[in-house]
Amino acid sequence: MIEDEQTESDEPRPGSREVYRQQLLNSIGGWSGTVITAIPTVVFVAVNAVATLRWAIGAAVGSALLLAGYRLARRQSVQQAMTGLLGVVVASIIAARTGQAKGYFLLGIWSSFVYAAAFVATLVVRRPAIGLLWEFLDPTPEADDEEPVLWHRRRPLLFAYMLATAGAALVFLTRGIVQLALFQHNATGWLAVARIAMGYPLYIAAIGFAFWVVRRARNQLAVETANSAA
Repeated sequence: MIEDEQTESDEPRPGSREVYRQQLLNSIGGWSGTVITAIPTVVFVAVNAVATLRWAIGAAVGSALLLAGYRLARRQSVQQAMTGLLGVVVASIIAARTGQAKGYFLLGIWSSFVYAAAFVATLVVRRPAIGLLWEFLDPTPEADDEEPVLWHRRRPLLFAYMLATAGAALVFLTRGIVQLALFQHNATGWLAVARIAMGYPLYIAAIGFAFWVVRRARNQLAVETANSAA
């Protein structure tokens, strides 16, 4: 009876930070998510090279439907499956409306610039997006005898989050600029390569940089706290 109560108490409560953290991790999808996300784009470009735009759109949407079903069958995140499918459908609609294969990539290009602008905006108001997200998922620990101090009032921590957010903004901005240049040159094949190569690989690099600068700042704060308590 006691063991049952302990097990229940260890599980994250609905709406708790741990639930949101786990949902965020699940939505990323890992390396399998990387491959699955790339398939409709590869299918679209390949079919467009040997057939018409209409066939390419149908093949891309069809592959996205199959992949969404595959994700659901494996009991992966419903949000992950539906988001991937929705992205392909919207991109296909844009391609159909423009009558050009390169229109398939417009949504990704616009999204990159929007995300870059949003991240830069949080830097301007000195509430970096990475800091807001990180402190929600994993708040900076406070010393037992120390009064709580907001994270954005701790200079080393704020600077680290600013750097991490600037790195993320640079990733999105670079993606947008490179793909826009390829779009203007009608390089549909290279657009697909750029979209895949500048997707998860760059995200992973940005995340790695963020972990490095933030962990370094937190360690610095921990050392300063220990020295002041000594």
